Amino acid sequence: MSKGMDRKKQGKKAPKRTLKEKRAEKAAKSQDKKFI
Repeated sequence: MSKGMDRKKQGKKAPKRTLKEKRAEKAAKSQDKKFI
């Protein structure tokens, strides 16, 4: 049971990192548009 819970926690942590990466990409794109 404990192993299953650990895996679920890791799965929940992963999406948060991707969201931060997506936000960083959006910020970079918006900056590029401003320069253009």
